[in-house]
Amino acid sequence: MTNARIDPTLNRLLDAALPHVAFDGWSPVTFNAAVVDAEIDPAVAKASCPRGVVDLAIAYHLRGDAAMVAALQDADLSAMRFRDKVAHALRLRLQVIDDKEAVRRGTTLFALPHMAGDGAKLIWGTADAIWNALGDTSQDVNWYTKRMTLSGVYSSVVLYWLGDDSVDIQATDAFIDRRIDNVMQFEKFKAQAKANPLLRPLTGTLERMMAGIKAPGAVADPNLPGVWRDPQ
Repeated sequence: MTNARIDPTLNRLLDAALPHVAFDGWSPVTFNAAVVDAEIDPAVAKASCPRGVVDLAIAYHLRGDAAMVAALQDADLSAMRFRDKVAHALRLRLQVIDDKEAVRRGTTLFALPHMAGDGAKLIWGTADAIWNALGDTSQDVNWYTKRMTLSGVYSSVVLYWLGDDSVDIQATDAFIDRRIDNVMQFEKFKAQAKANPLLRPLTGTLERMMAGIKAPGAVADPNLPGVWRDPQ
C-alpha cells in the first residue's frame, strides 16, 4: 500500500515500524525501533512525525484508504446496484490491509480517550473517500448524513472482522450485507415518512431547518469564517 501524500521519510519509518507493531503495539518502543531500523536521524524522524508513533498509525490508515481508492478506480462497477458498490468498497478496504494485527493495535490506540478524536477523524475520512470514489455529488446536509452513516457501518465492520476466524472471512461478508440492508431500510423509512401526509408538517419543518447546511466547499461566500482559502 502506498500513499503519495506521505513523505518518503515517514514511509520508511512506517515500513520499519510494522514488524514491531505486533509485539509492542503503536508505542514509543516501536517508534524508536523504526528509527534505528530505517537508519534515520532521530531529529529528522521527529520532524516527519511530531507525534511519534501516533503519526505512523495515522499514516498506516491513510495508506489503506489510498489503496482502497485505487482499487475502486480500477474496478468495473457499472453492473452493480449502488448498495453493492458501497459493500464492494468496504470489502476492498479490508482486502488492502496487509497486517491485521496493526489494525487491531490501532483500534486499541484510537479507543483511548485522548485519541478518540483522531480515531473518529480517520473513520470519517475512510467514509468520505468511499463516497468521493463512488461519485457522490451531494452539496447539502446529505453530504454529512451519508458519511456519518457509512462511518458507523465501517467501524462496526472492522470490529466484526477483527474477531472473524471464518474461512475467507465469509462471516464478515455476510455482516457487511446485513449492515448495508439496515441502512437501506432506514433510507426507505425516511422516504416513507417524507411522503406521509400526517408527518409532512414535521418533515417540512426539518427540511427548512437543514436547508442552510452545506457541504464543505459548497459555501458560496468565501469570506465566511472557517472557509478555506487556497493561497495559490
